[in-house]
Amino acid sequence: MKKIHVLLVSLLMVVPVFAQKTEKDSLSVPEPKSFESTHQITNGGKLIKYKAIASETFLKNESGESVASLWSVAYVQTGTVDVAKRPVTFVFNGGPGSASVWLHMGMFGPQLVKVDSDATVDDGAAPYTLINNTNGILDLTDLVFIDPVGTGYSKVIGKGKVEDFWGLTADANSVAQFMRQWINDNNRWISPKYIIGESFGTTRAAGVANALEGNGQDMALNGLILISQALDYAGSTSVHNNITSYLTYLPSMAATAWYHKKAGQDKSLEAFVDECRDFTYNTYAPALYKGSLLTDAEKNKIADQLGYFMGLDKAYILKSNLRVLVPRFQKQLLSDEGLTVGRLDGRFMGDEVDKLSDGPHLGDPASYQISSAYTAALNHYFATTLHVKMDRPYLTGNDAIYDKWNWKPVAKEKGWEPSYVNVSQKLGETMRRNTGMKVMVASGYYDLICPFFDAEYTFSRNGIERDKIQMFYYEAGHMMYTHEPDLVKLAQDVRTFLSN
Repeated sequence: MKKIHVLLVSLLMVVPVFAQKTEKDSLSVPEPKSFESTHQITNGGKLIKYKAIASETFLKNESGESVASLWSVAYVQTGTVDVAKRPVTFVFNGGPGSASVWLHMGMFGPQLVKVDSDATVDDGAAPYTLINNTNGILDLTDLVFIDPVGTGYSKVIGKGKVEDFWGLTADANSVAQFMRQWINDNNRWISPKYIIGESFGTTRAAGVANALEGNGQDMALNGLILISQALDYAGSTSVHNNITSYLTYLPSMAATAWYHKKAGQDKSLEAFVDECRDFTYNTYAPALYKGSLLTDAEKNKIADQLGYFMGLDKAYILKSNLRVLVPRFQKQLLSDEGLTVGRLDGRFMGDEVDKLSDGPHLGDPASYQISSAYTAALNHYFATTLHVKMDRPYLTGNDAIYDKWNWKPVAKEKGWEPSYVNVSQKLGETMRRNTGMKVMVASGYYDLICPFFDAEYTFSRNGIERDKIQMFYYEAGHMMYTHEPDLVKLAQDVRTFLSN
């Protein structure tokens, strides 16, 4: 007992010595990690040899202190390369709070994960299948996949604070800072430069393009590729009393009803959608703005027409006051089969316990039916192909970010009355200052979160030069590349855009 007592006293005396840490210790910043490997792949009929650099880049504040570690994976062609002609394309997803895993492992990375192309089979449990991306674009451009702060392996370090990065403007500024630093470090100022963004990543892309004009280092982009654009959130926020959203979502509801054989079966998808466009602009919009001034006869006529396009019962539409929210549409379209359709992609279907809930209660089947495969595939790919060894988990998504996100588009000391986020005018202004920048917009017909009609509505306004916009459509949803025929089509459309 005496020996134990002495040992315990010794430990108690020793522990405080080792536990004491100075402020400097707590803010110490380790060396950034980098993992480099060499590979080759055939893209565009050409054998491309390249190096993969998976690494941390430290962002610094005005005092030169490291405040954030930004994780990226770059694929850079090796050999004799004329950097004046070799483009570099920066790629990120959205959220906010999503890592670049989806575009990395689903569309543009050297290896892709296979999920059911027809959206009828859940990804299930491991093992999952990875394949070489034969539809890739590494023959045309180097690629840099970016994970914004708080996603992937990216995090604040040293004296950094999440509020310095988790916001509409702060996020765009940090990504622009990273891009400039990467361009500097790799001597690529004279290379053509592009951004590929998806969902909120398109919101970010517009902000980054604008931010790159400032700070005394004007960096003009050659083009933006916006996948499932979200520039004006009035058109992608399905809530009561937001008239814009009733209009922008209707054609996507019609397309989804067509897909599930609930509407428009005597027409092609394109013809049915075009008919719905005409109804939305010329009949539905005036009816919504007329509101309770509609006569009973007018209201019944609109309900009949909405039922024709939505594939829903007229009685349900009348009870909804001619205004059907997207979550209710998801639940109602296949209610006779006890199924709920997806939000990110209306092709997906979920079998929920509660058949009568006001919208899906299990989550989005278009998300939970593929996310396990993407997460496992990326972690496996990093470990076995890129030989990445990190001391923390890779966060494909981080819900904490959205809850703390600062959507305010002006400086914190300035007043701002809350409204829908809208960066489309900022993009229009940037395009007028940078006349060489072109924009490609890719939209899925069955996207019930960022509807294709919203893209048309957004780009027809806001001072945007329409002749510089190229719009493409796909018979899938938000992540149209999960549908294999559209992966091939999107790859070809991107290829054409970059080549021209």
